[in-house]
Amino acid sequence: MKLFSILTLWLAALWPMCSQASDVWLIDINGGIGPAVSDFVSREINHAQEEQAALIVLKMDTPGGLDTSMREIIRAITTSPVAVATWVGPSGARAASAGTYILYASHIAAMAPGTNLGAATPVSLTGGSPGGKKDNPFDDSDEQEPAGKADAAKQSEEGTQSGKEVKAETAMEKKVINDAAAYITSLAKLHGRNEVWAEKAVREAASLDAEGALQENVIDFMATDLDDLVSQINGRTVLINGVQQTLSLENVAYVEREQDWRFKFLAVITNPNVAYILMLIGIYGLLLEFYNPGVGLPGVLGGICLILAMYSLQLLPVSYAGLGLIILGIILMVAEGFSPSFGILGLGGIVSFVIGSVMLMDTEEPGYQIAVPLIVGLTATSALFTFVILTLLLKTRRKPVSTGVEMLLGDHGKVVSGFPGEGRVLVEGEIWQARSDTPLRVGQEIVVKQVEGLCLHVAAKEKE
Repeated sequence: MKLFSILTLWLAALWPMCSQASDVWLIDINGGIGPAVSDFVSREINHAQEEQAALIVLKMDTPGGLDTSMREIIRAITTSPVAVATWVGPSGARAASAGTYILYASHIAAMAPGTNLGAATPVSLTGGSPGGKKDNPFDDSDEQEPAGKADAAKQSEEGTQSGKEVKAETAMEKKVINDAAAYITSLAKLHGRNEVWAEKAVREAASLDAEGALQENVIDFMATDLDDLVSQINGRTVLINGVQQTLSLENVAYVEREQDWRFKFLAVITNPNVAYILMLIGIYGLLLEFYNPGVGLPGVLGGICLILAMYSLQLLPVSYAGLGLIILGIILMVAEGFSPSFGILGLGGIVSFVIGSVMLMDTEEPGYQIAVPLIVGLTATSALFTFVILTLLLKTRRKPVSTGVEMLLGDHGKVVSGFPGEGRVLVEGEIWQARSDTPLRVGQEIVVKQVEGLCLHVAAKEKE
């Protein structure tokens, strides 16, 4: 009986080891994909490897994002030794644009009912069509026009349209679209997904709902929730870094990864509107410090804000032409304050500032544009700062001295003692050390010619 009790206790101690939980890490991708999201997701994937997680689930609902940020996430997924499953959910979520690429790159792709994906054309090129209907390899339209005059009209119309498209489409647009199409096709090949539709999503901005994605072999399966997702993944064989691995998920424990302070900090400063404001605060702070040195606060605050702005801008798709126009605009407005030119410099500065602000973000991705009301408000503030504040400062600087020993210049007084050489004089009711190169008698009226420290250089007052 005693031996039985010992065996029971021993088995009870070993049981947790035999039934160790499979950790499934849950990482949310909610909203636009930018530098903060890519940094957070990449770090979490690496951390999951260190903690020996059994599976990583990217819970996605995104309208798209920046190309560089998307590629960083995909690089982390494709090199991860831990399987990554991307689940577009819950119902109502989407994996548009950059989200489609990430879904294709994942070891397992799943969607909840009532979700969609696609529209993966680079958004900066959506204003034009990359190819005419005639030359489009993905055009499956079977509609036919009547022969004869209708065919001739159609050919003429197609020729005209084709000519317009050829003129509108630049070589750079072709390169970007071809690069994006080749990239998503290579991701489709990794896990045997539909390459034709992937290219169609780039060239034609095609979209699919969850049911259509499953039929087209764009995703592996549909899952209503996380439990359904994990149950369908359990026992599935996937290709991880070129090696086939069977996933075993028993006694699953979900580990929800919270967004840390670094993510929140990057999310704030990489907001284009915040970076724009920080840059202007930095520039104006340094201008104030250079104009009136010694205060310290404008220079310190301006330097910190400018460094933060430069860090943010190097993470964002910035147009350096726009940045240059903003700086030129500020210089012109400041020049108007120092040397009035009947508004020519000031007006040119305002125009340059506005155009540069609009051009600053070199992308049309939603959420990565500077708000127009912010541009208008800061333009008005900059103009006011230039034409009012700097003008008042200049007027103040040009006013005659009203305090300090310098105000004694030209004052009259009387000799108390001494002279020639050093002596003392009474000026403004106070006795001052003084120096004179000519003889002066006690009580004689003098005039202050120069102030040197606390010593006055005086001379005899001329008789009127």
